[in-house]
Amino acid sequence: MKAEFPAAFQFLFDDARYKVAYGGRGSGKSWAFARALLILGAQRKLRILCARETMRSMADSVHKLLSDQIAELGLEGHYSIEKARITGANGTEFIFAGLKHNAAALKSYEAVDICWVEEAQSVSKSSWATLIPTIRAVGSEIWASYNPDLDTDATHRLFVHNPPPGAVVRKVNFDGNPWFPDVLRAEMEHCRETDPDAFSHVWLGCCISNLDGAIYANELRAADKDNRICRVPYDPSKPVHTFWDLGWGDLVCIWFAQAFPFEYRIIDYLDGSQRAIGHYVAELQKRGYVYGIDYLPWDGAKKDLGTGKSIEDHMRALGRKVQVVPQLRVADGIDAARTIFGQCWFDAEKCADGLQYLRRYRYGTIATLGTPTREPLHDDASHAADAFRTLAVGLRPPKKKEPRYETARHSSGAYGWMGALLLCAYMCVHVLRSITC
Repeated sequence: MKAEFPAAFQFLFDDARYKVAYGGRGSGKSWAFARALLILGAQRKLRILCARETMRSMADSVHKLLSDQIAELGLEGHYSIEKARITGANGTEFIFAGLKHNAAALKSYEAVDICWVEEAQSVSKSSWATLIPTIRAVGSEIWASYNPDLDTDATHRLFVHNPPPGAVVRKVNFDGNPWFPDVLRAEMEHCRETDPDAFSHVWLGCCISNLDGAIYANELRAADKDNRICRVPYDPSKPVHTFWDLGWGDLVCIWFAQAFPFEYRIIDYLDGSQRAIGHYVAELQKRGYVYGIDYLPWDGAKKDLGTGKSIEDHMRALGRKVQVVPQLRVADGIDAARTIFGQCWFDAEKCADGLQYLRRYRYGTIATLGTPTREPLHDDASHAADAFRTLAVGLRPPKKKEPRYETARHSSGAYGWMGALLLCAYMCVHVLRSITC
């Protein structure tokens, strides 16, 4: 088999525990990783896991990319393309999985020879902590390819700031791709001329300080500057309150906070999906904190049609102290969060995943009656942000409006203060007339 391969990615054929390529658009990272794995899998029997942070369907995976490369390499006679996997005549197998909250399934991948993590910029610290010790077969390798976003992202910190022993890390951009297409070159040159900052990020693979449209960019920038993202220890003298966003297929997210005069200490963060409420209560108990109140969003009081009970009811039955926060418009909740952000201290280690989501929480553009409108995107990042809004509303509930009183009905009489003034004037005139007479 003869196959052309760019020199920038020759390191993929060398022995190394970690092989990482990051950079800008048009570098051919995904194409090169897929082609290298297919070549290696044709040479010897391999079990290859193709992973990404979340994978809701095969459409989210690199299955299609691998299938296209099989045709490009002329390997149709060796590989069989199935709906959920790809197998080779020599026993090589490509399997596909999401990493987030998939620890039970990942344990079955102990015999994997190579794990390729695509779009690795969005992989959380907890996902890496689960994956790396799982891929532990003798001579096993972990590959990662990504276009960097934030300098604070877990993947960038892991492999670029502090690369582990045995890591080969390469930054590859469009100039490392000998087959960089003319259509992309035209787009790249236009971006270079019109938007230098975007050119640096998109095409040169440079990190940015915040994502376009990031909702809490200023607040998180201030927290970084003030060193409020640091080690924040648990104080046993104060109760720990929890603040939730609920879901089933989506993430359940929980922030842990302690309230002190003039500051809130955010000491921990937890998320998960497709688990009963009892699972999260058990996880809370494992942490050993002395708890105060569990604050739920407004839908925590909604009754389930099947059981007639709400999440609030279930948690109270498990012995929890629960309070449901009032329903607010999303914009009002964001304003409440911004109000308290300057008083929040975050534990950098335990809140790493939650903070990554807050940094990625951003506005999108939707069409409402034909008019573009900015609304927060509903994605993986939005659930941790929703839980943080619960925190903001729970810690600082909105003030009630002062009641308005009618001044016409005052204790001075039926005509209020104006009537009293007229009566006083009448009496003065009457007295003066009496003196004159």
